[in-house]
Amino acid sequence: MGRPPRVTASTTRDAAASSKRPHPSPEPVDPSTGSGNDQPRQERGARTDRKATRPRPRTTWTRRVFVAPAVLSLVVLGGYPLVFIALAAFTESSLGRPFQEFVGAATFESVLADGDATASLLRGVVYALLVAVVSVALGVATAVALWRSVRAGAVVRTLLLLPMITPPVVVGVLWKLVFTPSGGLVDTVLGAVIPGGATFSVLSHPVFAFLGVALADVWEWTPLIVLLVFAALIGQDAAITEAASLDGAHGFRLFRSITLPAIAGTVAAAFLIRLVLAFKVFDLVYVMTSGGPGQATTLPAYVIWQAALQQFDVGRAAAVTLLLAVVVTLVTLPVVAVTRRLHND
Repeated sequence: MGRPPRVTASTTRDAAASSKRPHPSPEPVDPSTGSGNDQPRQERGARTDRKATRPRPRTTWTRRVFVAPAVLSLVVLGGYPLVFIALAAFTESSLGRPFQEFVGAATFESVLADGDATASLLRGVVYALLVAVVSVALGVATAVALWRSVRAGAVVRTLLLLPMITPPVVVGVLWKLVFTPSGGLVDTVLGAVIPGGATFSVLSHPVFAFLGVALADVWEWTPLIVLLVFAALIGQDAAITEAASLDGAHGFRLFRSITLPAIAGTVAAAFLIRLVLAFKVFDLVYVMTSGGPGQATTLPAYVIWQAALQQFDVGRAAAVTLLLAVVVTLVTLPVVAVTRRLHND
């Protein structure tokens, strides 16, 4: 074994002097980070990162340049017609000489006092609700049927798009031929079912003419509902449907409890789109009935066309347009609220 270290007087004095020297206090440690001198470094690094993430002025101006054409298009295509219609509604305006004299609300009072104009607005609301409800019901049923039948889905989907891509004027001519009292499809079928029966003209009866135009409208735009709902059906989670099937949900119960709640937001949005499109119908009325018989199919868009291009009264047409915008807003606001709620859920 080695010898123990020899302790001398000088060694004792050095140890006593070192014990009397003040020791430097340790760096404060942050309990949240567990580091001392690293915190200032982290703060400097965070400030550097914030400076690096700030967009450069050149990048901001580049974005503005690229967005400017879209904003300008919205202003020109949306803002200018709105201002023009508002000015024409409060002034005496004709097709050749708009904004002649300020008349205030006199044009609106004249339109509201006209029974035919107010009746057309009410008729337009009934027509839009009827067409939208029938289109959505048929569209959802057709989309679910296509979703179930995977084999024939591609061919049938292609055929269903044909009415939607057909011009509305052609659709009106087609259905006018269908309702022709002599040789039309409806007259031929009635003649086969009731031999020797009298010829029936669908478009000559007020109620049937209204329903005939609505039927043509439903035939034209139901494929749009089918397309939207079918896309929603494809996008839903198949595992949820399989789990519900294993739990005993089949048929209508599976559709009501699982499928319909999953696509409810899309169905509500499709109903809103279809409702707005129904308020705008003009081509079918112009081609099939010209607003008749009487005023049975005179809808707001047809009244606007009559005032502007037949009577050359642009002020009256603008007033009816603004009143129609108010009616459409009041009708669609509840639908918009329901659509937002279903999408949030």
